[in-house]
Amino acid sequence: MDVESMTTNDWLGVFFAVFVFVAMIYVYFMVFRPANKDKFESQRRMALDDDDHINSGDKK
Repeated sequence: MDVESMTTNDWLGVFFAVFVFVAMIYVYFMVFRPANKDKFESQRRMALDDDDHINSGDKK
């Protein structure tokens, strides 16, 4: 790897890729940690919950 010939965009890409990799490891650790199971289980149906009406301002 020729570090001296890397441009600014190359370095930004390297740092972004490393940041995303570390962030994904953190998220995986947070999600699969047994201590957080109750917190995530309480929100498991949130995306499918249609009981609360969202007022978008449109008239019917």
